[in-house]
Amino acid sequence: MLKIRVPATSANLGPGFDCLGLALDLWNEITFEPADKLTYQVTGEGAEKLNKGARNLLTKAYELVHETCGRKMKGVQISAQNRIFMSSGLGSSAAAIVAGIFGANEILGRPLGGNDMLKLATRMEGHPDNVAPAFLGGLTISVMVGEEILWRRHETPEWTIVVVKPQVEWLTKTARAVLPKSVSRSDAVFNIGRTAMVVEALLNGDPLFLKKVMDDRIHQPYRLKHITGGMAAYKKAKQFGAAALSGAGPSIITFLAGKDAEKARTEIASVFEERGIETKSILTGPAQQGAHSIS
Repeated sequence: MLKIRVPATSANLGPGFDCLGLALDLWNEITFEPADKLTYQVTGEGAEKLNKGARNLLTKAYELVHETCGRKMKGVQISAQNRIFMSSGLGSSAAAIVAGIFGANEILGRPLGGNDMLKLATRMEGHPDNVAPAFLGGLTISVMVGEEILWRRHETPEWTIVVVKPQVEWLTKTARAVLPKSVSRSDAVFNIGRTAMVVEALLNGDPLFLKKVMDDRIHQPYRLKHITGGMAAYKKAKQFGAAALSGAGPSIITFLAGKDAEKARTEIASVFEERGIETKSILTGPAQQGAHSIS
């Protein structure tokens, strides 16, 4: 039997559109056991949806590794304990893809190196901003140059992080569709400088500086106005610390002082709840470890 863990991730982190990602201390745990055929069972987040069949991102990724390596796939029973909120901007799809690829590679005796696995995951996900920190842990910067993925990983100091997810339907394709087809030079310059500053602030553990620079003009203004209560919740979060949409949303992620965490979680959630929208929320921090096997 193989048992692995894969972390949640938060991409963009404000201005770092499609290139910054941070692994979070929130984990899906997946076991792989020999069986007569491929079966899949989930408990926790997304169980009702995912248990309707055995074809999903995780099993597709698992099969892809066998196809890539030219290896015949044997029967396997895959059981997942999902803690990462689905459709939340916390990398649930990336976690599923990484779990399938990492698990298959372990079972096959590690025929693929880390960069090979990252390429497969990026091919399935479309971009590496979530799959990179899911594999590597920590804070990752990743870009695509042709077929090559260039990345750098950094360990961060401890941060207190609040994530509040409104229970609204917010599909990735919708989050992409609301973006403008082009941006102005001034907005591009605004984001470039702040992306560098966000990395600096996160690595130095500087919350006041992070609060000043975690702003964006490329994606957040367009997405927040399509999420009911999103802009008001974002503004509330900024009263407590550095805030951003987590990934494409709809979750709001806030980096703040630990003593304010519970109050921030309550008040940010209340912005949605006053509008009749239920929420889920977590208190967490960065995860320095990415996908890994456990005993």
